[in-house]
Amino acid sequence: MKKLSILIILSALLPVVVFAQHSDESVHIRKLEQYQDTLIGIGKHLINDDTEMERQNANAEFIKALVKALKVPNSFNFNFDSLKVMHIINAPNNRFRIFTWYTQFDDGSYRYYGTVQMNTGDKLLMFPLSDYSPFMKSPEDSVSSSAKWYGAVYYKIIPVYTEKNPYYILLGWKGNTVKSNKKVIDVITFRNDKPVFGHAVFDGNGKVRKRVVFEYTRQASMVLNYVPDEHTIVFDHLAPPDKKQKGQFDLYGPDLSYDGYRFKDGRWEYVENLDMRNKPDSHDGDYIDPKKQRAIDKATSGN
Repeated sequence: MKKLSILIILSALLPVVVFAQHSDESVHIRKLEQYQDTLIGIGKHLINDDTEMERQNANAEFIKALVKALKVPNSFNFNFDSLKVMHIINAPNNRFRIFTWYTQFDDGSYRYYGTVQMNTGDKLLMFPLSDYSPFMKSPEDSVSSSAKWYGAVYYKIIPVYTEKNPYYILLGWKGNTVKSNKKVIDVITFRNDKPVFGHAVFDGNGKVRKRVVFEYTRQASMVLNYVPDEHTIVFDHLAPPDKKQKGQFDLYGPDLSYDGYRFKDGRWEYVENLDMRNKPDSHDGDYIDPKKQRAIDKATSGN
């Protein structure tokens, strides 16, 4: 009889517990939506303010607001899809996600920012990314921590589930100077549960690379995309307009041929002259500069 009484009491309390859980979830979502609105407002200054100092100050406020947002319980499940100045990619297994964005200096150069957020539920575990690009003399030969990151805005993640050491390919865009842009094939792995960037898995084309970096003129667009059916990362072959300009990468552009890295036995082998007549359209539209996006939105709204 006593056991029956306890069961009756517990049954009566169950709807209250479930209601409380739903109520807490709703509160968290509302908080995250408010933070998203705050970030959108700050983001306009981060991109559009006239001076470098104003944009840097806006970025500092942006970082503070983002950290507060990510501290909200279960923030990992909130996708921030209205926030256009920042790009977010999720690992397909939802183990982590990466936030990346940039600020531009008055001389036309860029600095990149980001964080890796782990999927831990209520508690926040993240690894801020510090752009070390200006000091990285040989990025294709470098393995680095989140504190010495080769900054970029990532738009694609490709999981590679090898038996010994699973890793993830990252495709990214990297505004460089007033004359050139870059595209990047990078790798993220986890050692002792901390992110590491760069991994010696790219074979051929003269050397083994830990990441692959392309530089080309800002007057051109470059394809860098993954074709799942062919297990191949495809990219434009870049060349100078004149043979005498070899090595002047800010003049390079696509020559209408395509090369790639094809997956084989856990590694990526360089292949030349791919037939990409039916390729998907994947130029710089894979990542849209927030300034361009704002202009598009304004034009399409009729304002």
